[in-house]
Amino acid sequence: MDFPISGVHLSPFWLIGIGFVVGVLGGFFGVGGSFLAAPALYMLGLPMHFVVGTDLAHIMGKSVVAAKKHFKLGNVDVKLGLVMVGGTIAGVELGAQAVQALKRQNLADVVLGCAFSAILIALSAFIGWESLSALKRRGRSGQVKVAGTVQDRIHFTDLIKKARSFRLPPYVSFPASGIAKISLWAVLGVGLLGGFFSGLLGGGAGYIRMPSLVYVLGVPTHVAIGTDLFEVIISAGYGTVSHALKGNVDILIALVMHTGAAVGAQIGAAATEQFRGPKIRLAFAPLPILGAAVLIYDLFHKGLLKL
Repeated sequence: MDFPISGVHLSPFWLIGIGFVVGVLGGFFGVGGSFLAAPALYMLGLPMHFVVGTDLAHIMGKSVVAAKKHFKLGNVDVKLGLVMVGGTIAGVELGAQAVQALKRQNLADVVLGCAFSAILIALSAFIGWESLSALKRRGRSGQVKVAGTVQDRIHFTDLIKKARSFRLPPYVSFPASGIAKISLWAVLGVGLLGGFFSGLLGGGAGYIRMPSLVYVLGVPTHVAIGTDLFEVIISAGYGTVSHALKGNVDILIALVMHTGAAVGAQIGAAATEQFRGPKIRLAFAPLPILGAAVLIYDLFHKGLLKL
């Protein structure tokens, strides 16, 4: 099938399949799925700047379906998601401008590919280490009540302690996430970080924002998943418009992928009820490495990286 906007020929069956797999994983882990969708699209032959913009368009549609399901399950902290919006939008625009600068220098593929791979590998290692530690602690200390529901005990790392003790007013509270008092700037900082990587590397950047909600702000995993998907709608929506105006979106590819993603997202969201927080995070840990491996292989295969 020819896609005239990006000038590529791709099989619609591959696109639907990618959309379905990413939909299942995104609904289950609370991330947009760009850690797999972006490498897969690049492997199929889509230029990296189109990968970034098109993945944003696809992720936005899929996240609407998954967030709706999580909202029914009570896993969305709407107040937290809305407060993060200011930082998210500013970050997305910064990332999109960075992509434009790299595109003008013909460096988009190699720089974005290497940056994406390095972030995914580091993220995978950290989440794997933390989730294994949390499972060991749970075996010793059981469970606690968080925000009115039974949640796995959250390990308050130094990052969480620093975020909770950050003394710069104004302060806000998020009862649905079990946060009694925290600086508004810490919340906006998490939004800015996630938004920047969304605009720079595509997707909703849930692979950054969801762990940040858990490890930096201390949000329970199930609530972090649903809230991140809610936030992905905003970040990916703004990013799609921004990249479309810059000529980086093939909307036809995004629509074909969404036919599979809409079904997969509902399946993944429903599956989260069968697992507890640390197990979800541990299952997520190896997936970023898979995406990084695909990207690195493609960069070598296309001659952009050499040993």
